[in-house]
Amino acid sequence: MLIVRNTFTARPGMAQKLARLLRDTETLVGMTNARVLTDLAGDFNTVVLEHEVQELSEFEKLMKDYAERPDIRERMKGYTDLWLTGRREILRVVE
Repeated sequence: MLIVRNTFTARPGMAQKLARLLRDTETLVGMTNARVLTDLAGDFNTVVLEHEVQELSEFEKLMKDYAERPDIRERMKGYTDLWLTGRREILRVVE
C-alpha cells in the first residue's frame, strides 16, 4: 500500500478555499481513504491532500483521469492561483 501526499502552501487567505476545492474534487474522482488537512501549527497556509492507493498504477490512472475528464478540468480551472508552492510524496506503508 502507498500513501500519496500532496502538500501545498496556499496564498494568504486562500487555504480554506483550496482545502474545500480539494475535498470536493476527491469525492468527484472517487478517491478512497482520502483526507484533506490544514495547518494547526507549523508553516502557515499549509493544505495537505493525502490518500491511499494499493499500487503505483492506481495513482497513475487517477492522474490520467484528472487530465482527461472535462468535469474535473473545469472544476480545477484556476486552482493553481490558490497556492504558491507544492510538492508530492509517495510513501510505502510498512505492514
